[in-house]
Amino acid sequence: MKISIGNDHAGPEYKQAIVAHLETQGFAITNYGTDTLDSVDYPDIVHPDAKDENDNLVDFGILICGSANGVAMTANKYQKVRAGVCWTSEITELTRQHNNANIICIPARFTSIPQALKMVDVFLNTDFEGGRHQNRVDKISLSC
Repeated sequence: MKISIGNDHAGPEYKQAIVAHLETQGFAITNYGTDTLDSVDYPDIVHPDAKDENDNLVDFGILICGSANGVAMTANKYQKVRAGVCWTSEITELTRQHNNANIICIPARFTSIPQALKMVDVFLNTDFEGGRHQNRVDKISLSC
């Protein structure tokens, strides 16, 4: 499975832990994030990650910033992206089951690294339920 990951200056430690965790499981990772605490503009990190998902170059994406809101707002500008802000495993599971999210957005300032690792595992191992949710998901993207 292919995963793209990106982070701003709030998440280098999270990204490093997630990448190490996923590589031990055999995932192929494309890293668009920063490795330093020096301030960066999160849209510069998000666009290549979201484009990979939008263009079907990866199976899933992971984005990390302080609140996760900025990265989610940016990623969701892409037609085929459904990026969900997740701060618990339960919300992570629902964003996959009900919304068919393909990018998880993690708020580094509001979760711990162990929580983030668990959420990533839940995200990657939870299937979309389809059914009544499919009709709703089909209404998310604008076709203009």
